[in-house]
Amino acid sequence: MTELLDILASVPFWVAVLRVATPLILGTLGVLLCERAGVLNLGIEGIMVAGAFGGWLTVYAGHGLWTGVAAAAAIGALLGLLHAWLTVGLALSQHVSGLGITMLATALSYYGYRVAFPKVETPPTITPFPPMEGLGIPVLDAQTPLTLLALLLVPLVAWVLYRTPLGLAVRMVGENPRAAEGQGIHVLAVRTGAIVAGSALMGVAGAFLTLSAFNAFYFNMVNGRGWICVALVVFASWRPGKALLGALLFAFFDALQLRLQQSGSAVLPYQLYLMLPYLLSIVALVLVARKATYPQALMKPYRKGER
Repeated sequence: MTELLDILASVPFWVAVLRVATPLILGTLGVLLCERAGVLNLGIEGIMVAGAFGGWLTVYAGHGLWTGVAAAAAIGALLGLLHAWLTVGLALSQHVSGLGITMLATALSYYGYRVAFPKVETPPTITPFPPMEGLGIPVLDAQTPLTLLALLLVPLVAWVLYRTPLGLAVRMVGENPRAAEGQGIHVLAVRTGAIVAGSALMGVAGAFLTLSAFNAFYFNMVNGRGWICVALVVFASWRPGKALLGALLFAFFDALQLRLQQSGSAVLPYQLYLMLPYLLSIVALVLVARKATYPQALMKPYRKGER
């Protein structure tokens, strides 16, 4: 118990929590935008991989860090546009399209890496974003600008969804697209825009891993974070503020299990510590998801004029 309290009282622990939470915040906001418009995007895992690789490769080629972030967002947006064409334009299965994009984006990223670096055993490195040491805010001043961007996007996305006509249109096409069409809203365009914007955020979430958390691209570095984001949206009841809370909760458990593994008094097998964040997150998800109100048109294809 004393050791646990010492961990919770240490600033480096909370720095780690916020660092682990950053890609989850960005990815969860991306999934939330897609699902608020009525489209499930299971392509997030592959989009994050492509964003991580594309952003890193851009910086490695000699461009700036923010150019790398922009490249990752553009890659995510293009993959989102493909998903929108398949699911919104052609009304194909959202599950199959999303999983297909995950496999396509992951395979293309790994292939691109092997082509660009055929004889390299150790991944080449770049100089990542530096911490914002001059910020003067404990915990946050040890983070990079991408973490600050993720935190600022939470109230921004909430404001757009609940305080603007655009956000109302997004929520309408996710709840009742026929009623939205009756009000003169172009359902297919709004859904496509939401998917593209959400997928761009997913790409930036992947770029955080190579441009901020690490300084190189590794195979399997996304490591299921995309699927966690999909679950966190349900935990958040499709609300940005609760999405932030869910990402921080999972990051807390993840950072805690790492500290417990590193402690000299750890007596349990390390696999149990690895299970801890997922197990506790599942418990939290089950408790919250039973009362969650999901968008009524989620995963339901829509064709203009159909009744």
